[in-house]
Amino acid sequence: MKKKLEMLEELQEVEQLIDTLKAAQDALHAEMGGISQSVDLAREEVDVLQSSLTQFESEKAELEATHAAELENIARSETNMKEIKTNKEFQAVGREITAAKKQVTEIEEQLLQKIGQIEELAGELATKKGKYEEIVENSAERIAEKQTEIKKIQSDIDADITRREAVIKGMPASLVKKFTLLREQRRGQALAIAKDGYCMGCNMHLPPQLYNNLYKNEELLTCPHCQRILILKLQQQ
Repeated sequence: MKKKLEMLEELQEVEQLIDTLKAAQDALHAEMGGISQSVDLAREEVDVLQSSLTQFESEKAELEATHAAELENIARSETNMKEIKTNKEFQAVGREITAAKKQVTEIEEQLLQKIGQIEELAGELATKKGKYEEIVENSAERIAEKQTEIKKIQSDIDADITRREAVIKGMPASLVKKFTLLREQRRGQALAIAKDGYCMGCNMHLPPQLYNNLYKNEELLTCPHCQRILILKLQQQ
């Protein structure tokens, strides 16, 4: 029975090592996800600014086209005025030209405003692109480092899995099954130390007879409260 308990202790030790290593891997994967997310966010910022800049440039082109058309209309109207015979028609065309020139002035003001917006946005976009490229470069290095760490941890996990399989081979299948079930039910801890009359797994007081039977080392005993397999640890130990 002592041999079985020792093997169970070793099995729990290696299982907890594997759990710890896998948790470390999960943390590294989460960090990599965070790094990738930062890259995505930076790229989204660049895309939003680029989209806005494209929209502004399109609006500027429309204003320029409207401006050119208005100037052409004014020039045509001024040419037509030379052929007008009546004063009434002359005044009407004159009013049209005045209105068109006012419209041209307004368009020119809008163009100046749009050009200013484009220049400001282009500067912001250039800054964001620079930061994005820097993030991408740094992220690639950081991800490579995380991948190296994950690979190293996986090597350790593989070694512990080999060790676990070696331990399991020397144990009865029924005991392995019980151990595995307890691990699943008790957050990865199938064994619990019994010390000073208490189960250290759940901190509950053990029945005196049960605790005394642990000294005999004749059978596997479990805590009546948490059902973990008990391992006796004397006070002097």
